[in-house]
Amino acid sequence: MTAVIAAALVAVVGILYAGHSEPGRVDRWFVDPTDDTVRAPWRGVALFLDFWGEPAGAALLGAVAVVVCLVLRRPRGAVLVVAGAALSVGVTSALKSVVGRTIHGEFLSYPSGHTAFVTAVALALALIVAGRHGGAREAGQPGVRVTVLALGAALVAGAAMGWAQVGLGAHYPTDVLGGWCTALAVVPAVAWLIDRVAARAGVNGGGEERR
Repeated sequence: MTAVIAAALVAVVGILYAGHSEPGRVDRWFVDPTDDTVRAPWRGVALFLDFWGEPAGAALLGAVAVVVCLVLRRPRGAVLVVAGAALSVGVTSALKSVVGRTIHGEFLSYPSGHTAFVTAVALALALIVAGRHGGAREAGQPGVRVTVLALGAALVAGAAMGWAQVGLGAHYPTDVLGGWCTALAVVPAVAWLIDRVAARAGVNGGGEERR
C-alpha cells in the first residue's frame, strides 16, 4: 500500500509541475529553492551529504552496503540494494525527461535522483536488517516494527539528502519529495520480485537451495 501511495504522489506532483521552471507555492513554504542558502559551517555538511549521491560517492556507498549484506549472509539483500538503488535512479532519470521541470533555467530537476538513491539504499538495508527481505521473516505481510523501521530509515536518509539538495540550490523541495517517493515505490516492488524469483528457484534467505 505504501508503494502504491508513493507512486501516485510521484505521478501527481509530476503532472502539477510538468514543464515548470520556477518554484511552486509549496516550494516557497520552505525556502527560496533557487538560492544557495547554506552557509558555513553547514555548507560543508551539505556538500558531504551531496557527495553520496554523486557517481563516486554512490558507488562507494553501494559497495559498502553490498559488503554489509554479504557479511550478514544476505546475498539476496545485496541484490536488492544494487537493483533497488539502480532502478530508483533510472526511474528518476526517465521521469526528468518526461516531466521536463527545470531549475536554473536548464537543469532537469524532478524528481531528485540524489534523494532517490540514498533513500533506496537506506530502505533496502532497513528491510534486510529487520529480516523482512533475505531472512527468515520474508513471507507474508510486514509487521508494524518492520514498517516503522523501514519508513524511519527512508525518512531520515531522504530528509538529510533533501536538505542538502535544497540548501545547495540543486533542487526544489517538491523534487526531493518526488525522489523520496520514487524510492518508496521502486524498492518494495524490486524486493517483491526478488522474493518471487527466489521462491520459484527454491532458494532461502541465505542464498542456499532449499531441500
